[in-house]
Amino acid sequence: MTTAAPVTTPRHDDRGHPARWLALGVLTLALLLIAVDATVLGLAVPFLSADLRPTSTQLLWIGDVYSFVIAGLLVSMGGLGDRVGRKRLLLTGTAAFGVLSVLAAYATSPGMLITARALMGVAGATLMPSTLALIRTLFPDPRERSFAIGVWGAVSTAGAALGPVAGGILLEHFWWGSVFLINLPVMALLLVVGARLLPESRDPEPGPWDPLSVLLSLFGMFGVVYAVKQLAVHGPGAGAAGAGLLGAACLYTFVRRQLALPKPLLDMRLFRHRGFSGAVLADLLTVLGLAGSVFFLSQFLQLVQGRTPLQAGLCELPATLGAAATGLAAGAVARRWSVRVAVAGGLGATGLALLALLALRPDTGYLFLGAALLVVGAGAGLSFTVTADVILSSVPPRQAGAASGVSETAYELGAALGIALLGSVVTGISGGPASADPAAFTDGLRAASGAGGAVLLLAATAAWRLLRGRRLAEGRVSEVGH
Repeated sequence: MTTAAPVTTPRHDDRGHPARWLALGVLTLALLLIAVDATVLGLAVPFLSADLRPTSTQLLWIGDVYSFVIAGLLVSMGGLGDRVGRKRLLLTGTAAFGVLSVLAAYATSPGMLITARALMGVAGATLMPSTLALIRTLFPDPRERSFAIGVWGAVSTAGAALGPVAGGILLEHFWWGSVFLINLPVMALLLVVGARLLPESRDPEPGPWDPLSVLLSLFGMFGVVYAVKQLAVHGPGAGAAGAGLLGAACLYTFVRRQLALPKPLLDMRLFRHRGFSGAVLADLLTVLGLAGSVFFLSQFLQLVQGRTPLQAGLCELPATLGAAATGLAAGAVARRWSVRVAVAGGLGATGLALLALLALRPDTGYLFLGAALLVVGAGAGLSFTVTADVILSSVPPRQAGAASGVSETAYELGAALGIALLGSVVTGISGGPASADPAAFTDGLRAASGAGGAVLLLAATAAWRLLRGRRLAEGRVSEVGH
């Protein structure tokens, strides 16, 4: 007797979905879409400012509202995918992202562009958790899954690096809206191929999607990230304090509600697992230490060393190459030695490379800088890939979406904190933008790199302690003798 395979638990052999490698290629398209979009807008700001003439406040919202909304909705959208189906959510979000990209490209006012970017954040929040959760479904074999996550991480890093390069090429020939239209071919291919190749999966007993939990998560993360950015730009003030207190209160209430609900949006008991909480903390601290330094390094290359946006993007490619190489090998490294050796070693190497930038000068040659970026990318690629594997493997498949949302939220929060906190170090020492005093800006960048390196070494120490005894085993992270 034969039975049809249920949507909730796709049936394949022990090695996974028969078209899993083609399906992985489709998922990387969605990831590429988000990663490029996250970095391409920065280059277009001078051009859209001349066209739309936004106020300084509107300009800040154009740059920040996308990340605010994504940070606030990642966990909620991961939980929604667990309930309605990750494939369905991924394809719906992809279609919405494409339509909203057109709206942003042809925006005729700052308000219209801010609205489009906010809605793109909603759509973008559906994509990241869905891609990682579907990898959990497609690759039950732990070794194949480790390699697949390595590909996932490499594409994410490549997309972030490709954004400035693609943006630089487009802005040399077209108007600023073209940086949004590059999403359309990728979106179309993803929709057509993904509908045929991707399997559907969801939690077979999900419980309701709690709207109050969604709102608490959204306003909690939004408030905290907004407060941090306001403190970095304007210093202490009533607005930042109020937003921070509101955000903290919402997050506290969110946690209490999840613990009380029989079927929570996010099972907070996951954080009792030392491997899960250690991997999330490592991700947050890693991005915090990296974000500020890398963000201001792009300005250093352009405004201090006089490179074009395209040249600056190409200069940062060694980080991408390093991350891609170690990401693909990360699973084998973690199994050969251990999870904590891979994660702590990667973080330690990245931290030391950032500390090496203390020797940076306005006329520093590219050989030194390129070598430092290569090590930064290699260390980060190794760490991020293993922590993503740990996070996914620490939870049952039915909770993969929510767990992926936690992983991505740590990334977004770390980026916001890093740019805000280390940005305040740069501006505090340099006293202004790079164009005003290049030598002073270099001093600020050195200080930020030193601080970022110290944070990375702290993260390596924490990972070494929290990931003690963890191994990537048969489908789940196991604990061995200490």
